[in-house]
Amino acid sequence: MPVLALGVSLIVIDGTIVNVALPEIIDALSLNLSEAEWVNSIYALLFAALLIAVGATADRVGRRRVFVLGVVVFGLGSVLAALSGSAELLLAARAVQGIGGAMVLPTSLSLVNANFQGKDRAAAFGIWGATIAGMAAVGPVLGGWLTSDFSWRLIFWINPPLCVIVIVGALLLVPESKEPGAPGLRDWLGVLLISTGLALLVFGLIEGERYGWWSSTPDSPSWWPLPGSPVPWALIASVVLLVSFVGWTQWRAKRGRATLVDLSLFRLPTFRWGGVTILIVSLGEFGVIFVIPLFLQNVLGMSALGAGLVILALAVGALVSGGIAAPVSRRLGGHRIVQLGMVLEIAGITWFAFVVAPGASPWVFVAPLFVYGLGVGFATAQLTNVALDEVPINESGQASALQSTLRQVGSALGTAVLGVALAVAVSSHVSSSVEAQGVPAARAEQIAQVVKSSAGTAIPALAADPKTAPLAPALDQSFADAVQVVGWVAAAFVFLGLMASFRIPGNSRQRAP
Repeated sequence: MPVLALGVSLIVIDGTIVNVALPEIIDALSLNLSEAEWVNSIYALLFAALLIAVGATADRVGRRRVFVLGVVVFGLGSVLAALSGSAELLLAARAVQGIGGAMVLPTSLSLVNANFQGKDRAAAFGIWGATIAGMAAVGPVLGGWLTSDFSWRLIFWINPPLCVIVIVGALLLVPESKEPGAPGLRDWLGVLLISTGLALLVFGLIEGERYGWWSSTPDSPSWWPLPGSPVPWALIASVVLLVSFVGWTQWRAKRGRATLVDLSLFRLPTFRWGGVTILIVSLGEFGVIFVIPLFLQNVLGMSALGAGLVILALAVGALVSGGIAAPVSRRLGGHRIVQLGMVLEIAGITWFAFVVAPGASPWVFVAPLFVYGLGVGFATAQLTNVALDEVPINESGQASALQSTLRQVGSALGTAVLGVALAVAVSSHVSSSVEAQGVPAARAEQIAQVVKSSAGTAIPALAADPKTAPLAPALDQSFADAVQVVGWVAAAFVFLGLMASFRIPGNSRQRAP
């Protein structure tokens, strides 16, 4: 289990570690705004698009084999990224990392699902889930430290030696698991439909705020030939492709042909309602992590490393709950510990929203983030356990990939929705508060647009400018109010997930050895 956890840690950390290093990377490689945003977007895009195809392949050719190959690909991508001397090479390297990550995540989950039974199963899923939750918060701390004290290239150079450890450990300690009779990738049209559909869906969700959800914005790409923004076209095309995939899969299944995904998995109540809950909860879980460092750095003036240390409380909470998940699960049952986790998440987010204020000490956020982390550790780990509980071993690869895909899509959708909530709230609060200071309406709207488009990063510069320095308290308060709004929205999503979890059968079986 430690080998699988370390492999998952690499790809989860890489999704967040780049954020704090991005300013240094922009300066070093002379990236423009679009290139800078795609450093993370291309990783998430390929990661989400390939999960299902990889899961189906792993069932047939061997889950450990695909896991190891994924670590190799990820390591090579890390070397390319560390050596990058241009934007083009860095983006290509991040694409390779995304492909490797898509090979590691679902296979690690399916290996856990296939190799652990009975009382060890809850403990294994606890470690797996806590690793995802904790490492997402560790990424900014590690990235801030390496970038501040050494070089941004080290955030990529640390991966290859760890990849070697994972590869050797997997070959020596993790038993191979595969189903020779699994369909694999015989359905190439299905692969094309679902991979392209998911890629377009994630693209639309990631780029909606930048390119415009309907009308084009000044940031819209010059290469786009059709009227309006490319985002609605991408979202419409994704719906068409994904619906076509479902129809195509059903058509093949009725004729007894191999399919990429066994849609009958959704007839299993635990898998169906577990997946719905994962999708909804991911909207709130991952989106709220996006706004916390913005507030800590832009309003409270913390460094990237300092903000990362505060967020580390979330990781500690997740690791603590992951460690005690097994005994608690045996007493309460998997579905109850999932619900306990979501209650703790709601409590932590709500507590955080209540204490958000411009003059607050950064350390008042440690306790609510710790509580939130406890909830994420319980809910993330055992929700996956419950959702896969009734899935046959021979389909664990594609079932794990489906669950991971729902989590990724939920994460992208949550970041998009909460990003819109932040943008709307910032624009509204800043405009009204600045206008209340006697600033003309047109000028107030202009300042609000600057703060909104920069996600708050313009606040320190506006506070330092003698012309706008008197507005600094109003800007800080407005951004804090907007972060509160995001907190309420995130808590509402987790609450909806909590309601959905009550549809998960309470007596789902624990797989016997």
